[in-house]
Amino acid sequence: MTDQDLGFASDEDVPTRYMQRTRDWYLALGYGNPYRWAHYSEVPFQPLNKPLQQSCVALITTASPFQPEKGNQSPGAPYNAEAKFYKVYSGESLKDHDVRITHVAIDRKHTTMEDSGTWFPLAVMREAAASGRIGKLSDRFYGLPTNRSQRHTLEVDCPEILKHCREDGVEAVVLVANCPVCHQTCSLVARYLEAAGISTVIMACAKDIVEHVGVPRMLFSDFPLGNAAGKPNDKDSQEFTLELALRTLESAPAARTTVQSPLRWSDSHEWKRDYSNVECVQPEELARLRAENDRAKEAAKKLRETL
Repeated sequence: MTDQDLGFASDEDVPTRYMQRTRDWYLALGYGNPYRWAHYSEVPFQPLNKPLQQSCVALITTASPFQPEKGNQSPGAPYNAEAKFYKVYSGESLKDHDVRITHVAIDRKHTTMEDSGTWFPLAVMREAAASGRIGKLSDRFYGLPTNRSQRHTLEVDCPEILKHCREDGVEAVVLVANCPVCHQTCSLVARYLEAAGISTVIMACAKDIVEHVGVPRMLFSDFPLGNAAGKPNDKDSQEFTLELALRTLESAPAARTTVQSPLRWSDSHEWKRDYSNVECVQPEELARLRAENDRAKEAAKKLRETL
C-alpha cells in the first residue's frame, strides 16, 4: 500500500522553516554574519482578567500607512524601503485606513496583496465588538515598526506600545505579523505586554520564528507571508481566522500555546518550495537581487537618519 493510498500528505507539505531559509538566502546573496533571532526559555503568561465579552481589545499591526509621495506601494510592487515607518503610530479604530505591507520579505509571487483584510483585520474586529464577541474595541489601533534591532524594539517600541495600551484601557491585544522580522517584533512586544499584565495573541504565518522567540499564544495559519489574518477576498476565512485567534486568547492553558488553523492556502504547496529558496534562483538573478537589496538598505539608512 502506498502513501497515497493511505491519504498521507507530501513530506514537503510542512510549515516553512523561515529562519533557515532567511539565513541561506542572505548567505547566498553574499552577506556574512547571519542574523541571530531572539530566543527565550521563559515565557510570561497573563490569563484574561475578565471574559473577552467584557474586555477592551486592541489591534497591533506592522503594516505601513499609505504615503503616496513615497513611490510605488501598489499590490505586487517590489520592496519599497522609502515607505517603511520607524516609529510607533496609532489610528482611530472606528475609521477605515489604507495600510499596506511594504516589507522586504513578503511573498510577492503567490499572493496578490490586494485585500488588506488579510493583514489588517480592523473591520472584522469592529464587527466582533458590534456583535458582543468582544466587549470593546480600543479607541485606537497601534502601528508597530519592524526593527531588526531587538534592543530598539525592547527599549523604545515596547514601552511606547504599552503606554498607548495603558492610556486606552486595553486589556487584551491581537497582533498581526507580516514579514519574518515582523514575526520577531510582534513576539517581543507580546512578551512585554504579558509581563505588564495584558493578554495577547499573535496571528502568524512564520511558526518557527514565533515559537523560537517564545510567546504566550499564537494562531498559526499555514499561508504565504502577509496573510496571517485570512485569505484575500474571502470574508468567511477572515472572520473564521479572527474567531480562532479570539478562542486562543480565551482558552490557552499556559504559555507557548500554538493553535493551527485548519484552513489550507491551496491544494498545491509550491509556494512553500519557492519562498527565498536559493535552489530555485539562478546566480545572475542572485547578483541582481543583491544589488537591489543594497540600494534598499541605503535608502532605509537615509530615512532613519532623518528621524
